Amino acid sequence: MTTDTLTWFKSSYSGNDGPDCVEVAISPATIHIRDSKNRTGARLAVSSDIWPAFLGFACDPAPRERIQA
Repeated sequence: MTTDTLTWFKSSYSGNDGPDCVEVAISPATIHIRDSKNRTGARLAVSSDIWPAFLGFACDPAPRERIQA
């Protein structure tokens, strides 16, 4: 499956006008993530079995606080 044939949808955590808008597309083995304001730009692909851990990291403010420090 190419990323051209994926069905993308906006994350429920993304606002309509905010700078942090992402879209996701789900294929059988992979979750694809892209910036909704730069749809032709870089994309991230995460395997389905790693997706829960990825979300846990992305939703945890502690790692971002350590990175910004």
